[in-house]
Amino acid sequence: MSTLKQHILTTPYGAYTYAYPHKTAYRQLPPQQLSDIWKYEDKSQLFLYLHIPFCEMRCGFCNLFTTVNASASLESEYLLALRRQATIIKEQLGDSHIAQLAIGGGTPTYLSPAELEQLYEITDLFGIDYANTPSSVETSPATATVDRLNILAEHHTQRISVGVQSFVEEEVKSVGRPQRNSKVFSALDNIRKAGIPILNIDLIYGLAWQTAESWLFTLRTALEFQPEEIFLYPLYVRPLTGIGKEGRSWDDERQELYLRGRDYLLEQGYQQVSMRMFRRGGSPAGEGEYCCQNDGMVGLGCGARSYTRQLHYSNEYAVGQTGVKAILQDFVQRSDDDFAQVHYGFQLDDDNQKRRFIIQSLLHSSGLSLPLYHARFGSLPMQDFPQLSELFLLDLATERGDRITLTAKGLTYSDAIGPWLYAKSVNNLMHGYELK
Repeated sequence: MSTLKQHILTTPYGAYTYAYPHKTAYRQLPPQQLSDIWKYEDKSQLFLYLHIPFCEMRCGFCNLFTTVNASASLESEYLLALRRQATIIKEQLGDSHIAQLAIGGGTPTYLSPAELEQLYEITDLFGIDYANTPSSVETSPATATVDRLNILAEHHTQRISVGVQSFVEEEVKSVGRPQRNSKVFSALDNIRKAGIPILNIDLIYGLAWQTAESWLFTLRTALEFQPEEIFLYPLYVRPLTGIGKEGRSWDDERQELYLRGRDYLLEQGYQQVSMRMFRRGGSPAGEGEYCCQNDGMVGLGCGARSYTRQLHYSNEYAVGQTGVKAILQDFVQRSDDDFAQVHYGFQLDDDNQKRRFIIQSLLHSSGLSLPLYHARFGSLPMQDFPQLSELFLLDLATERGDRITLTAKGLTYSDAIGPWLYAKSVNNLMHGYELK
């Protein structure tokens, strides 16, 4: 493992570590029955995630598993397959409790209102108490219509996340998104009128022609809608995305924009939860008893992943449209027996379980709980990974009581710290993956 200082000097933007290991480390596995995989897992606080792989357009920065302008017949086939998969998984899990629900994509609200109702009939199979289960749905300015939002509100959706990216039309146009502010304002008004408690607005810094002034204009405009949450994403160029094919590059002006955005939101009463996430003071957290470091996740849909402590699994991964369509077609044609088995994923040994626990904890403002780590592994992080001392030497972390947390400087370098903690074997698998 190279030193953390080397990672930071190379780039503060190594990779966005939203999950460890990344899907590009997954490989084919001998078939395993779901009932065997979950047999000895704690299923009392599960996260249920539904993946809807449809969008009205593909943004130039997007590396998600999604397809555009899908036919009505494909949407119908997908929902039928999703229902079959949900029925099988519920049977295979046995007694279980859903503590948190999220519907993402793609763009879930790309579905028609009638199809959204069908989607909730699928989640009904898990006996979810919607009024008492934190839930989140992703939307877009073009699909946040009154009829769709009313369905979300009727099912007690607690949080809705909308990808705006920028309120400067030329900037979003530069990433292949011909978005009009009038439509964005209408969507945000619709969301507020629907009464969904938590509004999250996603914004991107590092776009073409973006300046410090235009970035602050975007932030000020977003705050006019008093969002409970704001996510600030640095622009990443990844293979097979629209921008990636252009070979564009940019420098650490992203960090200047990040710092300006962070400081502005803090001045406006927001609290920093992670490098990307900011929550308005006094706003509800939108989180239940689910703990991502310890509790399992059940994924439904062709782009969803599922987590047990020792096994992460999913369908195969693609970004290019040819690869996405092939995997999507395979999904809708799967048999019930196929849905009852796992064929693709990553088996986590003790070392990688520890790394995941540390990464998922450190990159959040709540930090790494030493008692929780010890309860899980019977050891302490510094014993298992002495290189963590570099965090303190570089003023990136501090230890107070029984918790290690990143400093403000440490949060700034989250996208260097995450990859620095990856196992060499995981890095080798990721680098050896041929993206489709």
